[in-house]
Amino acid sequence: MKQIQKIYQIKIKNHHDVNIHENATIEYKHEVIRKLIHLNSLSIPVIYYHIDKQLSLSILIPLTFAFLVVDIVRYYNPQIAEWFYKIFGFLLRRKEIDETKKRLNGATYVLVSALFCVIIFPKLIFVTAFSILIISDISSALIGRKFGKRKFFAKSLEGSAAFFISAVIVIFFTPKVEHHFMEYVIGIIAAFFGTIAESLSFEVDDNLSIPITIGTVMWILYALLLPQINVYHFG
Repeated sequence: MKQIQKIYQIKIKNHHDVNIHENATIEYKHEVIRKLIHLNSLSIPVIYYHIDKQLSLSILIPLTFAFLVVDIVRYYNPQIAEWFYKIFGFLLRRKEIDETKKRLNGATYVLVSALFCVIIFPKLIFVTAFSILIISDISSALIGRKFGKRKFFAKSLEGSAAFFISAVIVIFFTPKVEHHFMEYVIGIIAAFFGTIAESLSFEVDDNLSIPITIGTVMWILYALLLPQINVYHFG
């Protein structure tokens, strides 16, 4: 299995032309494909918007479990590893094929994050936080890798700006309880903190750190600034 992983590690190119791109371990064209696949995850908040929590969990739990099993087993079963890397190898970052750390891939983290956030947050907050994760993470990655020149924490200023701007746009399209002006302010403030979380380098995958940060900030600000609004009232 180490030989299988080595083949795909060789195929992953490291971009060291600019320091801010040092974490870009796949080609840009493959990054685009990866993000197009990531865009499909937008179906999670869209579908959850139309169904109740119990039905959502009945879908997410087995789906997340299936992805987790395959993602973990590939590190221990050569046959599963060969199949997995043959199909998805060109889309995986170096850290996602590290046999020592045995990290999960991005798609699995998205599902784990979705399951955790559905359980923890009210629907209103989940839909907003997770929509920002999908749209703004794509914007940040593609703009940052293409045009990023100035460093901002662990990422580029251009990529982080793309994240924040797209997140603010998302805020104006995601649901609100009463469409109170302060609900938009709360969303924008949470988007700012989400931008910071995305730009920092954590051991925690940003598919987890971004929606959890945004969701937590929104929840706190609703309680502080709009205590009369029940965020559970929505949905």
